[in-house]
Order: sequence, then C-alpha cells, then structure tokens
Amino acid sequence: MNAPIDLREQFQAAPERTITVEPFTFSGRGGEYFRIWIVNLLLSILTLGIYSAWAKVRRLKYFYSNTQVAGSSFEYHGNPVSILKGRLIAAALFITYNITISASPKIGLAIFLVLILAMPWFIWKSQQFKLYNSSYRGIRFGFAGSGFQAYFTYLLLPIFTVLTVYLLAPLAHQKMKQFQHGESYFGQSKFSFDAKVSSFYKTYLLGILLAIAGAAIITALFGTGIFSAFTSDAKPSAASIQLIVFYFMALYGFLFLIFPLLFTMIQNLVWNHTQLGEHRFELNLKWGKVAFITITNLIAIVCTLGLFIPFAQIRFMKYRLEMMALQVAGNLDEFIADTQRNVSATGEGFADIMDFDFSL
Repeated sequence: MNAPIDLREQFQAAPERTITVEPFTFSGRGGEYFRIWIVNLLLSILTLGIYSAWAKVRRLKYFYSNTQVAGSSFEYHGNPVSILKGRLIAAALFITYNITISASPKIGLAIFLVLILAMPWFIWKSQQFKLYNSSYRGIRFGFAGSGFQAYFTYLLLPIFTVLTVYLLAPLAHQKMKQFQHGESYFGQSKFSFDAKVSSFYKTYLLGILLAIAGAAIITALFGTGIFSAFTSDAKPSAASIQLIVFYFMALYGFLFLIFPLLFTMIQNLVWNHTQLGEHRFELNLKWGKVAFITITNLIAIVCTLGLFIPFAQIRFMKYRLEMMALQVAGNLDEFIADTQRNVSATGEGFADIMDFDFSL
C-alpha cells in the first residue's frame, strides 16, 4: 500500500519575503548650495534668462547627487541646451500671445486657446524628459503615459472641476497622481499607485472642515467687537479699526497653517500608496514640523530680503527626504541586477522622447 500523501506539504504557502527598510538621506548643506544659487541667479540676470537652463541643470545635479538611498545617490543627465530650446519655444508662444492680444483680441484669444490645448502635451513631454534624464545606480527612469491620458488628466478633468465648482478637485488630484506615479518606470520595472479617490476626498474634507471650524472660532472671538464697530452710529474708533486688523491677521495666520496640514496629509497619502515592483515607499511627515519649517523659512526669507531662499530649500528638502524610506521586499541588490539585465536585453525604448524640455 502506498504511503498517504500529506496534502499540507503540497499546498504549504511560500515563506514571506523579508522586508527591510532603507531610509532616504540628504547631505546637501545651505552654505554649499548658496554659492550655486547666487551664481545661478546673477548669471541668469546678466544673460536675460538664457543661463537659467544651465542653472536648472546645476541645481538638479546638486539635489540629485546629495539624495541617497541604500548607499547610492541619484544622478541627473539633462542637457541645458535641450532645456533652453524648450524654454525659448514656450517663451516665444507667450510673447506672441501678449503682443497679439493688444493688437487683435480675436487672434489673441485664438492663440490663448492654442496654448491651453498644447499645455497637456507640454506637461507630458516635460515629464518624460525629467524622468528619462534621471537615474539611480546607472539605470534610467522613464515615463510611459500616453498623450490621451495627459489630455484627460490636465485638460478635461480641470475643466470639469471648474464646472462643478471644484467638487471634483479631489478626483482630479487623485487621477493626476495616478498618472504621474502609475505610469513611471525604473528601467523596465513599473511603479504603481493604489490610493483611492475616497482617500483624497476624506483628506480634502478634513482640511476644509478644520479651516471652517478655525475661521468660525476666530470670528466668534472677534465678532462682537467688529459687529459693534460697524453697527454703531459713531465713527469707528482707532481701537475698533485695530481690532479688525487683528481679526484679519488672525484669520490669515490660521489659514496659512492649514496649507502645511493639507500638504502633509496629501504627501503622506501619495507616497504611502506608491510602489516600485514589490518595494513600497513610506513617508511620515509631521504637520507641526512642516508648519514650523514653513513659517520660520518665510520669516527668515523676509528678514534677509530673499537671501535665505537657498537655505530654506535645503532645510525643507532635508526634512522631507529624511522622513521617506523604501520598504524593500527581499534583496534590493538582486532587484537592481535583474533590472540592469532587463534594460540591457530589451533597450530602454524611449525613442519618442523629444530632445527639449518645456518646463518653466
């Protein structure tokens, strides 16, 4: 008689892959970047903006090379001449519109409509250019989204959003991020994006409710004095005017804090639902920290007449990147090696990418 077959052994689940967390790091420094920033600014002014293409390449090379994950940094390969060509084309279109609109409003309107119709195509090609000229461990990124998707995401959805009094704004935002993240590649490995539309609606709704609640509380605190000032037959006193000024300052200050909150929630939502193959991203921005950095950066920029801008950029970028990590399923080195072999075997397949960048 044959020995009994243990079905449990045949259907035993495969062991789960080990998950390791690789944090992102950013080694850029404010003083170091300030020298790049000030030279870029001065040369761009002296060349009437022509050098801005080279400035962009220098800036991106610096930020990419100082961003590391799993012991390796990113690289940017953009050609400044290609960027300049795209900017000259875009600038020529806008200048033509501005000149024409004063001479012939009808022709100006026609050019404006052409610009609106061309904008999704510009964004699509700029996305391809940006990702194709970015690499990690010698492997380039790519973007495979179609022109139809670009027009749906950047033209039709914004039109419907305006027509519905922005009720479709969370849907449009989710579709935009799905297009940007879900159509991106690393070599031949595809990114994916699985955040639901309902998650965007919940995030937007929370931000709106907090804004309304805060505005209502501030109005209630100042409301009695303001109401008395405007309903009294006597001329408003200096104290009443001062109260009104304080009210608007408090209202503006509170609403200013809502933007870091919404930014934090959206960024966490987007990156915590982005995946590369089996590897997931995680982001854990804190609203209090984002608000603190935003406010102190703004104060420092105003007090230094703009000279703190490069330090502010480094400060914010450092916090943002160092709150991000890659959850690696299995071995990242094996994944990179497989990706390199696939790229070498099949080619990168980006022949349709234009040799200029429209991004301004």
